[in-house]
Amino acid sequence: MMTNYVQGLGRLVQQVWCRQPVLASGMPIHTAATRLCNANEDYLTHQVERLEKTLNQVMLLGRVGGPPEKRGSEEHPVVTFSLATHTNYRKGGDLIQQTEWHRIAVFKPYLRESVYRYMRRGQRVMVHGRIGYLERRDEETNQLVMKTATIIANDVIFFNKSDEQTYNTNTSE
Repeated sequence: MMTNYVQGLGRLVQQVWCRQPVLASGMPIHTAATRLCNANEDYLTHQVERLEKTLNQVMLLGRVGGPPEKRGSEEHPVVTFSLATHTNYRKGGDLIQQTEWHRIAVFKPYLRESVYRYMRRGQRVMVHGRIGYLERRDEETNQLVMKTATIIANDVIFFNKSDEQTYNTNTSE
């Protein structure tokens, strides 16, 4: 029953997408992608004629919430940490500060090692990166349980009052 529904839905999508789009006046609309449809298949493919520019960019300036953690496997290591940013606003006569927490993931090898070695809780850092979404699914039913946003760092800039305080790896005090 479900298979028939899915196949029927595939044919419906194919019928809608495989037509040449036209305006109300009957003139064809030229699109950035050519639709390739096969009558025997229930899926469609786009052949791109030109690429359009998109932007997924994040810049955060805040304080580190805790020590960075190494996660992942030997083949796919990742360092994660939390970053707090805040917004100030007035409500009545009071000044209110609203804090937001961000999950940051670092995959680049040299950046990952620097973040793990030198970053400390409470340190002020700037993170340049992009938003990525992680999905967690129930192992038995494969249903979506939770979808979370993560900032994937391309660059992390450390701000210090004293360079000696953070970058001194020799702690023989």
